[in-house]
Amino acid sequence: MANSKSAKKRIYITNRNCLQNKYYKTSVRNLVKNFFINLEDYKISKNEKKKEDLKQALNLVYSFLDKGTKKNIFHKNTAARKKARLAMYLKQV
Repeated sequence: MANSKSAKKRIYITNRNCLQNKYYKTSVRNLVKNFFINLEDYKISKNEKKKEDLKQALNLVYSFLDKGTKKNIFHKNTAARKKARLAMYLKQV
């Protein structure tokens, strides 16, 4: 157990940052899964509405990756790599 005031504060900040990191990382994973679901739907139907849903899902992933990078949750190269791979999947369709 922490004895000093600064050690207690560090424990509090570590827990807060852990929750924030977990939120961004799980959100990105879920949004990527959602992107791939929309990608499969678009491959099957080739509908314009499905394409708009796909682009919207991609924009959400980009947004969360950029915000996470800004808050030092993701390394900038990691975010760039994930974004490039998702863009590659979209380009193949």
